[in-house]
Amino acid sequence: MLLSKKNSMKRYINLKAFVGAAVISMFTVGCSDILEEEPRSSYTPDFFQTERGVQGGLTSMYAHLRYIYGQAYYYNATLTGTDEVTYARDADENFRVMDLSNQGVLSATNSRADVLWGAAFPNINTASGIIENAAAVGTISPALIAEARFFRAFDYFKLVQTFGGVPLDLGAGELKFNTNPVRTSVRNTVPEVYTKAIFPDLLQAITDLPERGRVTGGATKTLARLYLAKAYLTYGWWLQNPNNIPTYPATQRTDPDGKDAQWYFQQAYDVAVTAIDNPGPFQLQPTFYDVNVGSNDRNSEILLYADHTEKSEFYNGGSLTFGSGGAPDNFAGWMMTWNYPNITSFTNPNGTGTINSVQREASQDKGRPWTRMAPTIDVITNTFADKTLDSRYDGTFTTVYRANWPKAGGANIPQTVYNANLLPIRPGDPVLSFLDEEPATPITYPSGTGKSNVGAGELPGRSDYVISPSGISRIVYPKLWKLGTYRTDNGTGLGQPNAGSTRPFNIAKFSELYFVAAEAAVKGAATQPGKTAYDLINVIRARAGKWRWDNNGNTAKVVDNSAAMIAATPTTIDINYILAERSREFYGEGYRWFDLVRTQKWNELASTYRIGGSNYGDHTPMTVTRTILPEHYLRPIPQFQLDAMQMTAEERANYQNPGYRL
Repeated sequence: MLLSKKNSMKRYINLKAFVGAAVISMFTVGCSDILEEEPRSSYTPDFFQTERGVQGGLTSMYAHLRYIYGQAYYYNATLTGTDEVTYARDADENFRVMDLSNQGVLSATNSRADVLWGAAFPNINTASGIIENAAAVGTISPALIAEARFFRAFDYFKLVQTFGGVPLDLGAGELKFNTNPVRTSVRNTVPEVYTKAIFPDLLQAITDLPERGRVTGGATKTLARLYLAKAYLTYGWWLQNPNNIPTYPATQRTDPDGKDAQWYFQQAYDVAVTAIDNPGPFQLQPTFYDVNVGSNDRNSEILLYADHTEKSEFYNGGSLTFGSGGAPDNFAGWMMTWNYPNITSFTNPNGTGTINSVQREASQDKGRPWTRMAPTIDVITNTFADKTLDSRYDGTFTTVYRANWPKAGGANIPQTVYNANLLPIRPGDPVLSFLDEEPATPITYPSGTGKSNVGAGELPGRSDYVISPSGISRIVYPKLWKLGTYRTDNGTGLGQPNAGSTRPFNIAKFSELYFVAAEAAVKGAATQPGKTAYDLINVIRARAGKWRWDNNGNTAKVVDNSAAMIAATPTTIDINYILAERSREFYGEGYRWFDLVRTQKWNELASTYRIGGSNYGDHTPMTVTRTILPEHYLRPIPQFQLDAMQMTAEERANYQNPGYRL
């Protein structure tokens, strides 16, 4: 595992003035698969002219992932406001403004894309320090330097998609290691960031990285190929600009090397297919469930992750008993978890004696509730319309909440309680179920909290409370299962549900190569035999049709629906179908805003959504309209960056993206 300990890092790395010295340095300590940090006040060129220094710097790069991925406020910035997610009942400004639905004005002070800006630039500077100084020594392995190249390209790719053009010069020259505070900054254009930084670094990384990482979870050729293919694809779309979305800094949509969008789409296809054909140790898991179940974390489909562990608070980077709600904890999974422990049943058959029959538990189907983000009704009814053949709905959400009250311990624990229709249930039985479809018999909902205490309804003859797809609201909704807690130290109790997740946060998957190649093919890339967009998408859809476990039924289910899934695939694949399949495969993992911005489909696919209100018992769907303007396709430069620069007011205003200037 790639694990490291932040001993004295602040919640956000402060690079307000592009201070080149990083706050923390990490060293390896004689172990091939554990990366440990050591506090350090600064990096110097001499530090990176030893293998120990290079490995220490590289360890910091893996560690910096935990300040981006699993950081729930940034996670929110990648999803809220898309067709996947809206804000939930307990959301504050951090979440509401990202929805662009008249809940506040998105600005430089409240956009949570600031997390990326604050974490990426120190890492970029560290990478430049390794690349610049380690190469000069001549004895450092090119494979080690290639890891730094990958991470520098990785961060610049995230930044350019989010903010537009960003600075390549952090104070000592373009892509040079800086050790002195600098109070000015100049943003490069989007083509410059791609052609000077992202593409060269990834091409060299592919050449020098190994097929198998030097440590578990380490950078590989396959990982670098995925990001190069994604970068080519994204840049091709940027050059094409089908909806005339403005860019900043303003520049012509032309490539410095004279290549057109079609050339980049072809490169994206070719690189992705090369990675598929030369996977190294990576492969698709046999079922979708296997990709995301906690007991199978760090599997062969995962190319990169921000790691955590339940074995040690030191290596986990956070408490194993109570999460802080800040990085480096992995607390993203809390956001789309509603307050299910409020569900009540009765200890007596006459409906008296309430008991919380579903306790907060450190398990993948439950976990710590924060109720900050919610799926829309359209996700349940449209994105995941097929819940019978396709296993991905079942492998994405918790839709059945099962009784676990004896795990709370105590005296006189009842073995039977009474639930919907005052029918008896026992531990392990369903207490509340989100139905797959609207039932033929109308659900009887209460006007408020009702007997369930959460406003759930009843159907004749059922002992579980029920909510149909149209009854999903901002306060009660299917929980995101795939990011749920997984612990092996619960024993017979509830475990530590209030801790941050000790699971890795998955960042890159082998499966995405199929989507990148398919999208490039739809954009006109010449395809290889057996690898058309239709062929590639059907590899993923065929896998989605294979079940080995009914997650919400809590039972084995060995069924192969792959032939039926392929038969249901349209013969002509378009971008909207690619995007729909991407959402089914990667729902809630932080891809969606980037997908909609890349393809310029954000307004088309996410301008309206349906959801119920914020009170228990409110099951009337409302249609909400978002205001998604062209300038929203870039996030604002964070206010902390603007405040720290010694510039005139005009220069500072011009540094900001249009649409966010005061």
